[in-house]
Amino acid sequence: MKVLVKAKAEVGLWQEDRPVPEIGPEDVLIKVKKTGICGTDIHIWNWDEWAARTVPVGLVTGHEFAGEIVAKGAQVQGLEIGQRCSGEGHLIGKLSRQSRAGKFHLDPATRGIGVNEPGAFAEYLRLPAFNVVPLPDSIDDEIGAILDPLGNAVHTALSFDLVGEDVLITGAGPIGIMAGAVARHVGARHVVITDVNPARLALAAEVADVTPVNVAQEDLRDVMARLKIVQGFDVGMEMSGNQQALDQMVEALVMGGRIAMLGIPPGKSPVDWSRIVFKAITIKGVYGREIFETWYKMIAMLENGLDVRKVITHRFKAGDFTTGFETMRSGLSGKVVLDWS
Repeated sequence: MKVLVKAKAEVGLWQEDRPVPEIGPEDVLIKVKKTGICGTDIHIWNWDEWAARTVPVGLVTGHEFAGEIVAKGAQVQGLEIGQRCSGEGHLIGKLSRQSRAGKFHLDPATRGIGVNEPGAFAEYLRLPAFNVVPLPDSIDDEIGAILDPLGNAVHTALSFDLVGEDVLITGAGPIGIMAGAVARHVGARHVVITDVNPARLALAAEVADVTPVNVAQEDLRDVMARLKIVQGFDVGMEMSGNQQALDQMVEALVMGGRIAMLGIPPGKSPVDWSRIVFKAITIKGVYGREIFETWYKMIAMLENGLDVRKVITHRFKAGDFTTGFETMRSGLSGKVVLDWS
């Protein structure tokens, strides 16, 4: 089968032929139809410091996918050959206190497909049946391939009650944009999304009913006054990994405001903790998706009118993966989907 491999400890990925994976008694074999390119995949392509210490050379990468079950192990129940699916890319352990309590997304032994284990940039993927998420007919393969990042957005957005609240999102990447769409879908009053990339902000306005703000050109306080946000935002979602954005968010929140933080600042960042303490701000770190509650909720929302399709801006055949990655790296795209069919 054709796969994309981190074959060398340098920038790029390489296409190779590998054997189709053999499955165990509790696994399924998935014929991959569509995959999404993720920010994590860009880190691996760039071979930055995180990737170099995390990803083994020779690994098949990729973790956002949709496909069809073509084989299943002898002990697999509840799944059928020919069933369309996506899947949770976090492979959990079974022994930790968190897993035994059903808090699977908090298991410290978690390993990721396409990061620690063979991934989905391949014609076929082996996946534990436990991780499979069946797709209803109403969700096509293209949307199925971006459920992983949509799940990040849903997990972040649903961290706090948003009904009637004013929400500030820092970072208009695809996940930040989808989080804005989710926030409006569940009843937020105003959703303001900030960035310094005009293309990403234009995409945000196209995908969701949000107010995009280029903080390099416009004062956030003027936007707040225009929207009649008097005391500040109730909830913040930090998606940028930028320290200045987090600082601005802290200043723009109400007393007792809440922040869900998905963005990862590079290295160690200086934080004015006294400001956070005196404003009584709650900060929640968000990782991955709640397994499997986030999946249930986002599929329900998609079936009930949540529309994020416009966040997909580019589509390429899998053989044109280099163009796909360069498009994603340009900062002028939303989600990029590769077609393996």
